[in-house]
Amino acid sequence: MTAISVETPCDYYSNPSADGNRGEIVTAVFTKERSSFLQRMIDSFKPAETTQNNSIELNATSPGEERDNGVDKDESKLHRALKSRHLQMIAIGGTIGTGLFVGSGGALASGGPAALVLDFTIIGFMLFNVCMALAELAVVFPVSGSFYVYSSRFLDPAWGFAMGWNYALTWLLVTPLELTAAGLVIRYWTGSVNIAVWITIFLIAILIINLFGVRDYAEVEFYVSIIKVIAVLGFIILGIVLVFGGGPNHEYVGGKYWHNPGPFADGFKGVCSVFVTAAFAFSGIELVGLAAVEAANPRKTIPQATKQVFWRITIFYIASLALIGCLVPYTSSRLLGGSSSYDASASPFVIAIENANIKVLPSIFNAVILCAVLSVGNSSVYGASRTLCALAECDQAPKILAYIDRKGRPLSAVALSMFLGFMAYINCANVGPQVFNWLLALSGLSSFFTWGSICACHIMFRLAWKQQGHTLEELIFVAPFGIWGSVVGLALNILCLIAQFYIAVFPQNGQPNAEGFFQAYLAAPIVLLMYILWKILKRSPFMRPSTIDLKTGRRLIDTSQFIEEERAERMSWPLWKRFYYKLC
Repeated sequence: MTAISVETPCDYYSNPSADGNRGEIVTAVFTKERSSFLQRMIDSFKPAETTQNNSIELNATSPGEERDNGVDKDESKLHRALKSRHLQMIAIGGTIGTGLFVGSGGALASGGPAALVLDFTIIGFMLFNVCMALAELAVVFPVSGSFYVYSSRFLDPAWGFAMGWNYALTWLLVTPLELTAAGLVIRYWTGSVNIAVWITIFLIAILIINLFGVRDYAEVEFYVSIIKVIAVLGFIILGIVLVFGGGPNHEYVGGKYWHNPGPFADGFKGVCSVFVTAAFAFSGIELVGLAAVEAANPRKTIPQATKQVFWRITIFYIASLALIGCLVPYTSSRLLGGSSSYDASASPFVIAIENANIKVLPSIFNAVILCAVLSVGNSSVYGASRTLCALAECDQAPKILAYIDRKGRPLSAVALSMFLGFMAYINCANVGPQVFNWLLALSGLSSFFTWGSICACHIMFRLAWKQQGHTLEELIFVAPFGIWGSVVGLALNILCLIAQFYIAVFPQNGQPNAEGFFQAYLAAPIVLLMYILWKILKRSPFMRPSTIDLKTGRRLIDTSQFIEEERAERMSWPLWKRFYYKLC
């Protein structure tokens, strides 16, 4: 039994006493039967009741509507359970995965150390502008399915449809890919167990994590991100020691591999080939924007998380890959010697440690790679399910995918994501790799379309914001490079698509062929086909700055008051915290 005490004013809930003592407090005690754990678990899968203040959707609000701690109330069923520390670590470690740990090895072999650092720097600068633009949009409109919703609102509903499904397909296919990669990582230690066994174990683990809800997903990502960050920082320190001859063999390495075999592996074509690998390594950096709808206080947590983009790009990627270029020659046969481009034995990080004759540490780093692989697989289910749910809510996907249970889980979308994870078993068949390569081709260029669309949305938002009489002083967070940063970001995304087209037509170490072209560039015609079909079917209009809706779903905040409160809060911090805030 649970006792509940409720105090009620007599003025409203009881008759006043004869002596006129109005305002007296009457205490009523009720009892409520507490259900069993099993019953509560079963009830949690029932449809969610629409509640106030869970998240922020595209619902109209006006200045007089009720708010809670500065956040507009709404009718969404997703739970705002992500705390600042969750978004901080998702932002820092969310992109550290197989693309960096393993895929960079293939990129080093294709382009050489100079191409590796150059391309990752270009993509990093592009993504700095993308993330700043996304943060500005997400603070004003923290909505479910933000990427494609922004495309629908600021560009064209048909383009939003294409972007939504493009993004969802990407994450749906990443799930089986990462499950397979996890099985391949295990082979570093033992090959006696069939990879299907490991796929099954990891599939069940990811399912359990996602069934616990967004808070538990974030907790797992928080601790795994800490592991990945410590591993990369540890490797950077170790790499500096090894470069200067501090390893067990006391060999001074310096920049000799930049001279022999050289900085570039295949000239201009090698530089172009690394762009897609760099994009894959950074994919997932936009998940902070997708999580805005489930953040407890997006007006503070989103800017804080995205401000760290510069540091994680500079430190985790540029610094570590520059050291890789010094420690591993691009001619090393081991870089492409793995059974797959995601085989941990082909990781340049592991190769660098093994070349230095350091014992035990390679196995530890492979364990980190395994954690990173499973983390990306976990994030893929989160990204796919939230995008599919948002598509269904906008009638651009089957309505059943909009089902959200009482714990705030988009249950049908999670189930579909997990079901498609079974495609990982295709790799157990002889024709599996060929089939899987064609499936991956459907979303091979997804990141460039997503990032380019975010920049285009920001450009249109700024134009509409100005044309409709608003000023930048009304915005809580403003992208550092403004609209021109998004123009540069959009241009770089287009250049990357052109570079990939060039490689698709004229592949490295081979002759032009139709199969190679479509495996490299199939995603582009698929996106265009989805856009054209929806455009014809719905006859959706192109958005213009003068007619773009800037009211629906916008968070209405007294900017000057917020800035004053934030400044006063910062002044109360100790000196070290204020210094950290300036840097991060």
